[in-house]
Amino acid sequence: AQKMDVVERKAPMAVTNAVSWRSEGIKYKKNEVFLDVVESVNLLVNANGSVVRSEIMGALKMRTYLTGMPECKLGLNDRVLLESQGKSGKGKAVDLEDMKFHQCVRLARFESDRTISFVPPDGAFDLMTYRISSQVKPLIWIECTVNNSSRSRVEYLVKAKSQFKARSAASNVEISIPVASDATAPVVRASQGSAEYAPEREALVWKIKNFPGGKEFLLRAKFSLPSIEGDSSVEGGRKQPIQVNFEIPYFTVSGIQVRYLKVIEKSGYQALPWVRYITQSGEYEIRMN
Repeated sequence: AQKMDVVERKAPMAVTNAVSWRSEGIKYKKNEVFLDVVESVNLLVNANGSVVRSEIMGALKMRTYLTGMPECKLGLNDRVLLESQGKSGKGKAVDLEDMKFHQCVRLARFESDRTISFVPPDGAFDLMTYRISSQVKPLIWIECTVNNSSRSRVEYLVKAKSQFKARSAASNVEISIPVASDATAPVVRASQGSAEYAPEREALVWKIKNFPGGKEFLLRAKFSLPSIEGDSSVEGGRKQPIQVNFEIPYFTVSGIQVRYLKVIEKSGYQALPWVRYITQSGEYEIRMN
């Protein structure tokens, strides 16, 4: 009974200022914060070349290795904030929609002055996610022409073009072009990277390790077909789309920028903040003619 009494006298969390997502007494020799700004691009392009769907899904992914109970403050080039400070003319501002925060973020503070302030959990967590629905120019554009030179031969000409600035480069680009399942005897030539027929995927897979901005590469492929009628890359009367996977380091489509990332802890240590930007493909599909 005595023990029970002691437990009940414990002050509630709100009074002690403790946070449920972080325990006391965490210690690190080296205090560091890693922040990755990751944007995934979802794109759907019609067979006639018009963009049907285009959106950016963003996430601020953090890993914190910090001693004690640090208070972090993060500033973005968020249009609402910059306009309220009368700084909208300086550099680019971005419109963030559907912003969702980790429970550690002080929402009242954000709503009053757009400051993102928080006591972070230890280790890895998503600080915030957002969406941007404004149309973006497709980062990698694919054009594919299919020629049935005879009843038993088919030729593909694929053009891949990077539509971002030359100072950036996409890495690990993979372009998957649907091909008839009964295609045989492939002859494939690519001006960059490597390409091969992957029968298990019923696709021509073109891999380009490094794809700099403002470049155009070509792929030619010839196949033999036992019969031109049975094209199984057509499903339910519609051809399967071309799918593109890629990653562009040091780059964001939206132009979002971390203006500052401050760490304040009562013991007064200096923490090293590391910020990286990465853009990657989400659902990125281009329908074929």
